[in-house]
Amino acid sequence: MARYLAGRIAGLALILFMVCLFTYLIFFQLSPDPAVMICGKTCTPERIVQIRTILGLDEPFLSQFRDFLVGLFAGRDYGSGANLIHCPAPCLGYSFQTSQSVWEMIVDRLPVSATVAVGAAVLWLLAGIGAGLLSAVKEGTWWDRTLMGLALGGASIPNYVLALSLQYVLVVHLQILPFPSAVAFSDGPVLWFQSYLMPWVVLATGYACLYARLTRANVIDTLAENFMRTARAKGLSPVLTMRRHALRPALTPITTIFGMDFAALLGGALITETVFGLNGVGKMAADSIAKNDQPVIMAVTLLAATFVVVGNVVVDLVYTGLDPRVRIR
Repeated sequence: MARYLAGRIAGLALILFMVCLFTYLIFFQLSPDPAVMICGKTCTPERIVQIRTILGLDEPFLSQFRDFLVGLFAGRDYGSGANLIHCPAPCLGYSFQTSQSVWEMIVDRLPVSATVAVGAAVLWLLAGIGAGLLSAVKEGTWWDRTLMGLALGGASIPNYVLALSLQYVLVVHLQILPFPSAVAFSDGPVLWFQSYLMPWVVLATGYACLYARLTRANVIDTLAENFMRTARAKGLSPVLTMRRHALRPALTPITTIFGMDFAALLGGALITETVFGLNGVGKMAADSIAKNDQPVIMAVTLLAATFVVVGNVVVDLVYTGLDPRVRIR
């Protein structure tokens, strides 16, 4: 077990290093002029020269990348003298357009993205796995056809169309929900729940439909295995047979997809947050793209990649608890 974990952690560190290297290469070497890109659309030539000097863009690439890696763990200083800007660890860069550390910007907005991601994940797991399991048990019946038809239709609706439709019906027409906003839980659990309900539903709909179809297919395949016939022949109850022998192996692929999907959402649900005006990491990325704020775009890219890589390792560990055929040696 310890050897396996050590290997996984070493692989995690190597992948994250390669992600940092290629991301930095794209943003700072393949860009026509990184100083112009970082400065933004409205910038003066003097400001461009200042940014180029502060970032040390006249130094060799390896020196620049070394300073970036050091900044992640120990922080770094941009410029010197009157132009000195200190970026504390973990320093993911500095936004010259907002005069803020990128890490501080992410920390301010990450709770909103995490709230949206966690709430949506709970909804799509309950709805998706529940619908897929029911459809598999009722294979060939009207339950199966109805649920899979709804899953196909739900997966075909774009997020922004569903978001705008729900806003019109529930907020404008029926007036039973407030317009979504980044309300803190301390402001009132009811208001917090109402404010995030529509983003949760919109974000969970597509995933729930996908998980329902995948769960149905996996459970049907598992029910046809020899060990399932053996369990039924031993006289085990249908509920026990389904819970202990069918559902757990069928959930293994679901775990893989969920780990990747949830980790990616922690990096920001760009469309959902933008449509509803939630000031999370996704909306920050969209605004930064519109303003061409390159350090923020790069930091969000690294953040999302880190969540996905770490999520992959966590998924590998969860496998052993779901499927007894998987063992860590």
